[in-house]
Amino acid sequence: MDTPADRKGGLRIPSVIGHRCASTLTLADLEAMDRDDPLRTLRDAFMLADGVVYLDGNSLGALPRETPTRLQQVAAGQWGQDLVRSWTAHDWIGAPQRVGDKIARLIGAGAGEVVVSDSTSVNLFKLLAAACRLRPGRSVILSEPGNFPNDLYVAQGLQGLSNGRIELRLVPANQIEAAVDERVAVVLLTHVHYKSAAVHDMARIAARAHAQGALTLWDLSHSTGAVPVDLNAAQADFAVGCGYKYLNGGPGAPAYLFVAQRHQAATASPITGWLGHARPFDFVDDYAPAPGIARFLAGSHPILGIAALEVGVDLMLRADAQCRVDKSRALSELFVALVESRCDGQGLELASPRDPQARGSHVAFRNAQAYAVMQALIARGVIGDFRAPDLMRFGFAPLYNRHTDIWHAVETLRDVLQTAAWDRPEFRQRHTVT
Repeated sequence: MDTPADRKGGLRIPSVIGHRCASTLTLADLEAMDRDDPLRTLRDAFMLADGVVYLDGNSLGALPRETPTRLQQVAAGQWGQDLVRSWTAHDWIGAPQRVGDKIARLIGAGAGEVVVSDSTSVNLFKLLAAACRLRPGRSVILSEPGNFPNDLYVAQGLQGLSNGRIELRLVPANQIEAAVDERVAVVLLTHVHYKSAAVHDMARIAARAHAQGALTLWDLSHSTGAVPVDLNAAQADFAVGCGYKYLNGGPGAPAYLFVAQRHQAATASPITGWLGHARPFDFVDDYAPAPGIARFLAGSHPILGIAALEVGVDLMLRADAQCRVDKSRALSELFVALVESRCDGQGLELASPRDPQARGSHVAFRNAQAYAVMQALIARGVIGDFRAPDLMRFGFAPLYNRHTDIWHAVETLRDVLQTAAWDRPEFRQRHTVT
């Protein structure tokens, strides 16, 4: 898709922007960076409204232009015309593995190690239970306080079902490795923290866990498609991830799960559904697990949802992997530098790691009026989101965000803060979804 020279010319920001030189940047400088961006043509593959700077792709990815057409084809053409024959004629039955193998290429997994299935929550439950079964003499799921609450809730649900046999233990992030002992069955962590964007060292934590006989389970929802992930190089055991953030599969898109090849024969899903059966169309009474990753399927998979997700995954695979990572870091570093230069004295505090190598593809700033400020930004067409109690999050999707988007977002933020435009009753009114 591009040459090393193209990548160097288009992504020259990450190591050179600091507070001082950010103050000398102009909009024309960023327009030039966009012209040199080797990923620039991929923006046209998305439906993005005029006048909107969308910096929330870390929460819900933008709509690919091809998705409505693909859904029309699958719904009207396959479902409408071929009806139930489509399970064979259009390989609906193989869709979870086909798209799973594509996602595997984004996360350093091999063919047959990833399957698209259910939601992130359901997949997390499957893999937590499977990991605990693989370590029957151990009783602890180890995680950190402030991990994505959903992940902790699922672990708490499994703890309740175990009648006290399984314990969820939470320790601060910097104490995780020291806390892995002979009682820990599985270490459950989100690779990129949903608030701060801090990145865990997957390989180091996995090495420590394995040295103590424990397993690792990674939530990649804020990672895949935006930051480097190499599950097999890191010797990861299990992973889950959603399809609606950087993969642009749409709201409620099906999720995916990873089980390392070395564990598959010995691992069992606690949800023994019929499509995870070795011979589902024999319709026998007793369950027998399918070989390989297919045993983690359960009920009939959502064909329309997988079709939409496949469009987003295919777009992601069109981009050079290193270009995606470089641009993600460039955009986030540019944002931090411009905010701290142009919004100085406006009550903003960086709540993400300063080192872009230690940060995912979103940035959080703390502000006492964060909710109202974000609502004022959204009203002006700059869309990020709020996380309680006082964080504004801004996400950077390398396939469609531009350097000039960062400029316009920061200029709008500066104006909202300087003029106190956020100080209006409608911006203080909390919505259900923040």
